[in-house]
Amino acid sequence: MDKRVLALVSACALGALALTSCGSGGGSGGADADGKVTLKLVAADYGDKESNSSKAYWNGVATAFTAANPGIKVDVQVVNWNDIDQQVKTMIQSGNMPDVLQTGGYADKVADDLLYKAEDVLSPATRADLIDSFAKAGQVKGVQYGIPFVSSARALFYNKTLFQQAGISQPPASWEELRKDAELVKAKVPGVTPYALPLGPEEAQGESMIWELGDGGGPTGPDGAYTLNSQPNIDTFRWLKSNLVDPGLTYANPASTDRKTAFADFAAGKAAMLNGHPSLIQMAQTGKVDYGVAPIPGRNGPLTSTLGVADWMMAFKKNGHQEQIRKFLDFAYSKANQLTFDETYNLMPVTRSVLDELTTGGKHKDLEPFFALLPHAVFYPLGDTSWDAVSAEIKKSIGGAVSGDPAKVLGDLQKKAQDAVANR
Repeated sequence: MDKRVLALVSACALGALALTSCGSGGGSGGADADGKVTLKLVAADYGDKESNSSKAYWNGVATAFTAANPGIKVDVQVVNWNDIDQQVKTMIQSGNMPDVLQTGGYADKVADDLLYKAEDVLSPATRADLIDSFAKAGQVKGVQYGIPFVSSARALFYNKTLFQQAGISQPPASWEELRKDAELVKAKVPGVTPYALPLGPEEAQGESMIWELGDGGGPTGPDGAYTLNSQPNIDTFRWLKSNLVDPGLTYANPASTDRKTAFADFAAGKAAMLNGHPSLIQMAQTGKVDYGVAPIPGRNGPLTSTLGVADWMMAFKKNGHQEQIRKFLDFAYSKANQLTFDETYNLMPVTRSVLDELTTGGKHKDLEPFFALLPHAVFYPLGDTSWDAVSAEIKKSIGGAVSGDPAKVLGDLQKKAQDAVANR
């Protein structure tokens, strides 16, 4: 998940947590010797150093929650992103499962029948507050298990200074306009990458999906089956190869270029255009780049949707703490708590109430294009347990579709996807 989005708020905002109330009372199910039920919360760490670890946030939430619900304690364990998947796997294998887990994916837990449905652990009011597109992305076969916790979206970033030097007055709205603008940049601003196309292994699945959406394609079809070698996807990569890569309007080898390189080039004024997420705003401002943000161009016009990314909350059934989990999640998803987390850790909202708060009064004008896109975000096939394996294959090889034969590269990927489905 992207960790740099909004401006930081004061650390004293955590004090507001104690003012949030969600009722009182504990409940049955595995009470401790003192009569209290203890919920085990395992959460990913969004801080980049010990001083801003998410543990401080969750400890504040836990303390305020227990004050409002004296019968329920919360044991907080915060784990860094590099280790959380393996630690959770070990917990599950040993039978020492958390009650509540906040991390990057949920589908494998659904496949093993470990999770409560979202409707079982969220009040109707909390469920109604979730942004629809994100709530639907938490579904498996039409049933929601994954509860979105934080989000991000993608848009086109462009360097206004380089555009002015190239004689370009506005951002491109279509692929053809993007190609023409890239040609102008190459001709009039030598030494600059006109369009930074990162198809290296860091996040090739994201860049490729954005382009596929521009021609009505994507990794899956309406029925959820993989369509990696669909005609629209093949046509997309043929266009990229013929119109950007072969004419030298992007990197010489996109397949070995990662997103971090593209972002760094844009922040240094060395790239004129790229698809980016909100963390690029701070990088561009630090680099003193005069940038603009616009909808991503599609083949025939700007996209009305974009790639959305989310991290997830989920609730485990094993300990039988359904009632207590519902109280805790309703508390954690209150407007005050969600707003504090999003602003403290520079992330985008997943609830309507926080989205409304952030879009009121022009407090975050740089983020307004992303706020507008959030309700229309399109997601990876997160509910399919084969996606992790398929995504890994896309990262490794889809960059070859702009240097070799797109039909062959995508055909090979489609076969691997079908194999992954058969073996899930």
